[in-house]
Amino acid sequence: MAKLHIRKNDTVMVLAGEDKGKTGKVLKVLVKEQRAIVEGVKIVTKSAKPSAKNPQGGFEKVEAPIHISNLSLVDPKSGKPTRVSIKHEGKNVIRIAKKSGEEIK
Repeated sequence: MAKLHIRKNDTVMVLAGEDKGKTGKVLKVLVKEQRAIVEGVKIVTKSAKPSAKNPQGGFEKVEAPIHISNLSLVDPKSGKPTRVSIKHEGKNVIRIAKKSGEEIK
């Protein structure tokens, strides 16, 4: 299984596709598929059957997974997309933004 540079609750920017340039928070990371679900990005319309929660049924807009290669972490200092370097301090792994050298929390 590959290690990914993106984690849940990270702020990311979309680099390619119809949502290019949008930023959002990562809601979920699908490691095996190397995809992430990002808030407000790649919205698709799904049809829903009537249920107890939604007795009317109908259509609902949902975020679809987007490939990790099309996402880049946002630098906490400048707000621009950046690459990530990894630093090991004992057992802790610290991610550092390449652009500003700032730690990504």
